[in-house]
Amino acid sequence: MNKRNILRCLAAALMMACAPAQAQDGRPITIVVPYPPGGTADLLPRLLGPKVEALLGGPVVILNKPGAAGNLGADFVAQSPADGKTLLVVPPHFFVADILYKIKFVPRDFVPISIVATYPNVLLVGAKYDALDLKGFLATAKAAPVPLSAGSPGTGTSQHLSAEMLRLMGGFNYTHVPYKGSGPVLVDLIGGQLDFAFDNLVAALPMINSGRLKLVGVGSAKRNKRFPAVPAIQEVVPGFESVTWMGMVAPSGTSRAIANRLSNAFAQAARTPEIAHQIEDMQAEVVGGSSAAMAETVHHDVARWTKVIRAANVVVD
Repeated sequence: MNKRNILRCLAAALMMACAPAQAQDGRPITIVVPYPPGGTADLLPRLLGPKVEALLGGPVVILNKPGAAGNLGADFVAQSPADGKTLLVVPPHFFVADILYKIKFVPRDFVPISIVATYPNVLLVGAKYDALDLKGFLATAKAAPVPLSAGSPGTGTSQHLSAEMLRLMGGFNYTHVPYKGSGPVLVDLIGGQLDFAFDNLVAALPMINSGRLKLVGVGSAKRNKRFPAVPAIQEVVPGFESVTWMGMVAPSGTSRAIANRLSNAFAQAARTPEIAHQIEDMQAEVVGGSSAAMAETVHHDVARWTKVIRAANVVVD
């Protein structure tokens, strides 16, 4: 073999070694969204998908698999091969699901990939209380002869646990009304069937902008730049903080090499200027963090929400 042929073989081997894993076998990455289409957990993966495809050199498919408070889709991914081809979209409350539900998997066994974006849970009221600010709302809740009602997308969701945390820290009682998704909650809040609700700012933004719902307080540590007149809830209730996020996880047993490769792709996609701009327009903050950084955030959030679940004696209805 002459020198030219040797160089050609070395170049070919190098190209094969550096090629994205997806390009080598052609199988798509399936991102399982354990909720119906249209929500934040569905919108963000679809936004990132084309860029991730380009970075990894193969197709990305979004599969909505709703049911059982998100546990149906999670169970599907838990039973999938740990080869980086099947991922699950998760919010922070996913990792405490086994405290409330009888499920076949341990949420904390999933391998963190990346937190794509973070956004605050916000306190919302309908027309019934639209004249009240945060202090006025809390005073009304404390003085109400019949406990106010609040809806959530389901028991144990961050929206529900946010309301429980505010109840404990704000010193009032309320009646929890679980729904099967955020959409019906916001519809009934607008219609006056509910008194208040927490939801993430991304989902609630169109109804806030149209005036159908009033934003009373934000769960982030600081005020939202778009709504500077609305206080952070912790300004009135010290220590209150409720920020949610959308992240990706892989089945237990996924190697660190695969996790890191996927993490880098999703992080790079999220930070692409045009995608980052769209995420920020949704009133979310781009994270695009590493697998290790997500693991640290999960540890922190598990401690926070486990404490709320136990203090509030939260049980599945």
